[in-house]
Amino acid sequence: MKKYLFLFAIAFLSQQLVAQNDIVPEKKTQKAFGKIDFLSIKMPETSVVNEANMGFTGIHYNLMINDWSYAGLGLYGAVTGIRGGFFTLGVNAGIKKYLGEDFYIDTGFHFGAGGGAGAPDGGGAFILPHFNLGYDFKNFSINSGWSYVNFFDGGEIKGHQFNVSLEIPLGYNYANYKKSENEYSFADLENSDWNINSKKTSLLFHLNNLMIKGDATNVNVQQFNDATIRLAGFEFANYFSDNWFAFLKVDGAYSGIKAGYMDVFLGGGYHYSFNKNRTNILAKFGLGAGGGGGVDTKGGFLLYPDISIEQKIFKDIYIAINKGYVLSPDAHFYTSSYGIGLKYYVERNGIKSNEKTFESGIFKGLEVITKHDMYFDAKRDSNLTEDMHQISVQINLDLNKNIFIAGQTSFASFGDAGAYAEGLVGLGARTNPFLGDKVTLFAQGLAGAAGGGGISTGEGFIVKPSAGLNYKVSDNLSFRTAAGYVKAKGGGLSNTFVNFGIKYHLSFLKMN
Repeated sequence: MKKYLFLFAIAFLSQQLVAQNDIVPEKKTQKAFGKIDFLSIKMPETSVVNEANMGFTGIHYNLMINDWSYAGLGLYGAVTGIRGGFFTLGVNAGIKKYLGEDFYIDTGFHFGAGGGAGAPDGGGAFILPHFNLGYDFKNFSINSGWSYVNFFDGGEIKGHQFNVSLEIPLGYNYANYKKSENEYSFADLENSDWNINSKKTSLLFHLNNLMIKGDATNVNVQQFNDATIRLAGFEFANYFSDNWFAFLKVDGAYSGIKAGYMDVFLGGGYHYSFNKNRTNILAKFGLGAGGGGGVDTKGGFLLYPDISIEQKIFKDIYIAINKGYVLSPDAHFYTSSYGIGLKYYVERNGIKSNEKTFESGIFKGLEVITKHDMYFDAKRDSNLTEDMHQISVQINLDLNKNIFIAGQTSFASFGDAGAYAEGLVGLGARTNPFLGDKVTLFAQGLAGAAGGGGISTGEGFIVKPSAGLNYKVSDNLSFRTAAGYVKAKGGGLSNTFVNFGIKYHLSFLKMN
């Protein structure tokens, strides 16, 4: 009898363990890689005689679709030459085929939009195919080869050039999006595939200020005196140890000077916590590109040293104050920077941590949207109007099943406004799925910085409400369309718009 009771107990416990593992969402893995590339583009003959080549540097993130193909997003900026402030945004697709264990062929293309700095970019749309040979060192890889650039919508920038790239594996774990907002106890997660080390990530939304410095001989001081460029933007950081992290920072001007200034930085830093982890001091250093709005940054290459202090105000939310500098290496462009923001810390995709103990975990929804915007009769500074098109990327983080926060950047592609760009943040709401769980309706309100390309945005502040629908085609993909209105404060831009695109959605485990 005891024997049978023992066997029954074993069987019962086994079923419970299996049931627990069935309850907790499956941990899936997406292979991906980050890429930094550089190409030197020969500039056409314009009003500038014998113009120096424009050094063009890109930051990309690509998902492996299968063992040999990939797709993703990329952002380019000028770093050498005279076109500081020239930025583009686009989509990538390619094939990566290994010839052995280490050598591989990488061929693909980038379709993008943007421009700026008075360059002959036309409407902003361009193509950038490449054919490279690479070597995989396992923790990173390098590749180089031929590429071709063509700003084909009325632009004059086109030609062949050599390119070189550095790639780093940056895959991630995730769960099905429909599991978002499901919460599980630590005991449940302990008996699942999520019983691994957590990773710390932070997202900062901030207002930053650049006080222009220098003596009377400095061209920016002559142009703007001691003006302060007021910026809005975000900073995303990912920790690779308890203290060391890498970050991506993007800002756009909304006040202080004529709209159009933008900067992008990639860098690293050190995080020191005290006061029972309620107070943090961070030292950061970034390299990047910036310019626009009449600001002279020469080629666009900038440095960003910074120190910030953060104080916990609620759970994982901190208020952050920063002080630093944004400058070119020769101080031709030299500013003192300071700002304030709200930062959100997340321990994600694992239940083990050296710093914290957890009681439960909840799966949070994340959406990445790539879309095409069309502004009807977009108002120009010249009082002319013309339809303007944009490539746009939006990222949504769910606060709950129906409310999300959003960040968006857009760059002009067609419509003779190649230098125009936007950087926006806001809130949105969506319905529960209906029609066989395929359709959701949503509304959102965004606001932020915009300018360039002769579009009438004043000093750069715009608001952009919209509403639309999503149609799910798979566990991870949906079609998306919307219509809305965009209005610039202090400018003539006041237009209806429509957009359509695709949405990639997933959930990640956030520990509490």
